[in-house]
Amino acid sequence: MNTKVLVSISAISSMVNVIPMLAQTPKPNVVIIMTDQQRADLCGREGFPMAVTPFADSLALSNVWFDKAYTVAPASMPARCSMFTGRYPTATHVRTNHNTPDMYYKKDMLEVFKEQGYKTALVGKNHAHVKGKDFDYCEEYFHWGKNQRDTQEEDKDFAFFLNNKARGQYLEATPFPAEAQNPVKMVTKALAWAEQQKDSAFFMWVSMPEPHNPYQISEPYFSMFSPEKIPATLTSRNDLSKKGNKYEILAELEDTACPNLAKDLPRLRGNYLGMLRLIDDQTKRLIEGFKAAGLYENTIFVILSDHGDYCGEYGLIRKGAGVPECLTRIPMIWAGYNIHPQKSPMDAHVSIADVFPTICTAIGADIPLGVQGRSLWPMLTGKSYPKKEFSSVIVQQGFGGEDFTRDEPLTFAKEGALQPNKIAHFDELNTWTQSGTERMVRKDDWKLVLDNYGRGELYNLKADPSEINNLYNKKKYASKQMELLEELMTWELRVQDPLPVPRNRYHFKRNPYNYHFEDKKK
Repeated sequence: MNTKVLVSISAISSMVNVIPMLAQTPKPNVVIIMTDQQRADLCGREGFPMAVTPFADSLALSNVWFDKAYTVAPASMPARCSMFTGRYPTATHVRTNHNTPDMYYKKDMLEVFKEQGYKTALVGKNHAHVKGKDFDYCEEYFHWGKNQRDTQEEDKDFAFFLNNKARGQYLEATPFPAEAQNPVKMVTKALAWAEQQKDSAFFMWVSMPEPHNPYQISEPYFSMFSPEKIPATLTSRNDLSKKGNKYEILAELEDTACPNLAKDLPRLRGNYLGMLRLIDDQTKRLIEGFKAAGLYENTIFVILSDHGDYCGEYGLIRKGAGVPECLTRIPMIWAGYNIHPQKSPMDAHVSIADVFPTICTAIGADIPLGVQGRSLWPMLTGKSYPKKEFSSVIVQQGFGGEDFTRDEPLTFAKEGALQPNKIAHFDELNTWTQSGTERMVRKDDWKLVLDNYGRGELYNLKADPSEINNLYNKKKYASKQMELLEELMTWELRVQDPLPVPRNRYHFKRNPYNYHFEDKKK
């Protein structure tokens, strides 16, 4: 046979083998970096004057970030279950930190990743309905140290400190190096596992237990945010009467558990900021590690929190009462694979419930039945999307029933919300703060809250970011109030659980991105 013919056949054969490889785009890795209890506004990109999250700020400005991203409910388990299922607490039935046995859904994020051939890992805090054994790799850390029994001696020592000396808070520099802190240990584990994943795409949930209490931090972070340098909050205990009975009950509980709270609060705020800076430095280390390993370009990074923290607002710490911005608005950054950069914050109201459907679209999977969140992938990749779809957002709070008051025989100690004679041992998510039902809707600069007794709140967040000037039922704002009430009612209808879908001859219509409104440009 002619040599030239042999060469041609060989060339054609090579092309046949190459074409399928070119056509098959590898699926992107997905890394969710989640913090626990991080306020959205304590960062440079939102105007905070101290260098709390310099790396996250730079990452946000070179990728996509949201300044109107919200949790579904200001409590860990409801929020985390929602992130994994794309369903609101009224649909998952997980409205408290104790209701995972009642979890209701059809298919969650972890199942979709496994169906798509992904390896899966959890490094950090779980506190969702999924189990450690459901992941291919799991290293669990909690607020009080590493969970596994095979923990090394240095981890045991640090956990002993967290459990016995800093259970709620620690007002001195932590007597351990920063390298002993959870975020450092976690990033070391996460990088070691990710660098071993050569044969398949992977999903990794790097779930920081911080800046949740215990409020403690090592040097040099302890000294970075000395109390006298931190800007004062816009509100104080003097504003509690404007916020209602549940806030006042929470304040009573906090004062009982922390007798010197007013004096200690500036230092606790400094600890909180120091914890955030440590997390930011470790986020930088993780992402730079991905770049060094050649993994960054094919990885989607999602950086967010499950909910916020008062961090001194209204003279309070942690969370518990109401749905103020400091508790409900969360940081959210999307970076890496196929993300279309936008320096300004994305002009859209989004939810933690939108994370799962977005990832489905990004990896080429169908959004499962029962998912209520919407895919952000078109907007993240620079494509058109219906602006009306993201013109508002809803937040849910409360486990229902009637409100509990302090006039009843139940005490903080009997209920379990307080451990007497132990400093800072209290549970802010208790019968008083979580009873009843509240709904919140945010639209543009306006926010409306309504509870199951018909009590309302209306705020202009641009003029009143701390929500202390309630405009509800003020004649001047009647039209705006009605507009937001209609928006809230519309959302309530939208988040009615679609499961189970109709049987037999009825047809259930869904948009591929779970949108309710069409893009008028099409």
